[in-house]
Amino acid sequence: MKAADFDKKFDKGEEDIIDDLNLSQMKRPGHQQKRVNVDFPIWMIETLDREASRLGVTRQSIIKVWIAERIEHTSGR
Repeated sequence: MKAADFDKKFDKGEEDIIDDLNLSQMKRPGHQQKRVNVDFPIWMIETLDREASRLGVTRQSIIKVWIAERIEHTSGR
């Protein structure tokens, strides 16, 4: 499909364009990931695991959410 045809389809808003997109190549700027290793005391891991279990998410998810909340709070984002 040519870009002009895609733009027309999008601008009309009458048709779903999701099937016209190659989502496997999609990237979110600023959301690239980098692995880091952090050592936590056992009591922190246990607390994280309890809270993650209570919320039905993984330990990694709860860590990411809590750090993101703290960054947002301190940086005023």
